[in-house]
Amino acid sequence: MNIFNVKGNTYCIDTGICYIPFYKIENNKIIMLDTGLKKENRKGIDELLDSNNFTVAAIINSHFHIDHIGNNAYFKNKYNCTIAMGAYEAIICSSEVNLKLYYSTETLKTVNQQYSHMVCNTDTLIKDNEDEICVCGTTFKLLHTPGHSPSHLCIITPDDVAYIGDCLISSELMKTAKLPYSYILSEDIKSKAKLYDLTSSKYIVAHKGVYDNIQDLIDSNIDFYENVSLKIYDLIINPMTLDEITKAVSINFNLNISNENRYIFIQRLLKSYIEYLYEIKKLKRVITDDILKYSK
Repeated sequence: MNIFNVKGNTYCIDTGICYIPFYKIENNKIIMLDTGLKKENRKGIDELLDSNNFTVAAIINSHFHIDHIGNNAYFKNKYNCTIAMGAYEAIICSSEVNLKLYYSTETLKTVNQQYSHMVCNTDTLIKDNEDEICVCGTTFKLLHTPGHSPSHLCIITPDDVAYIGDCLISSELMKTAKLPYSYILSEDIKSKAKLYDLTSSKYIVAHKGVYDNIQDLIDSNIDFYENVSLKIYDLIINPMTLDEITKAVSINFNLNISNENRYIFIQRLLKSYIEYLYEIKKLKRVITDDILKYSK
């Protein structure tokens, strides 16, 4: 795990699996853009910040997923820092009961056991009509890019460095990703297209790259997600239940469903593609023998 400079006072922590940007406001004070995973990242990030005598003054989150807010509550407790997040997602991660809105297929007991560390008190709720935020006297521009999550944000630092978060995935990740996640794929594709009009000097993709230009990356991302949808579509033999589609996709994509949690996770990834195919009228819903199925 290491720190590298992107431009000016904008830096990144390379955790090995993702980039976590931060903006230096004083010699030893920083504003983090996301905080990483608890289990995999906390110890390394903590040691890295301590060894550089950094104090976290604030956190601005691109979105509320577990690999982006996993250390929010921990750093808030350690540094008494402020947290800013999209309003809808801040409410979702305000309690275990609200988190179950997102982890809807999990029991509340499972949410308490596996995701309670995601619960945090957000100081500033960013509304959909706000295109900038001032934190610790420093102004960051915002671009609302919902789709990967309900209120995903791209955050532009004062150095004109745009943190894209998970609105795009890197060229390297596209080589290995089998079923990349999207909450609402139709909205996600629209948000990816919005990035054509974003002109910044540098672009940071959370998983995982730094780019001078993202025009080709936007093209390849949109093509990639649509091609995954079409591969799933080709596997549907009329008519099929969601469970039957899940089995077909797991076999064809070599996803290796080994336990209950893995099954629930893969089906969560799959659902947005099925909903997208339904929205664009490539699939229809039918009731056969009192069972909901999907048909071409």
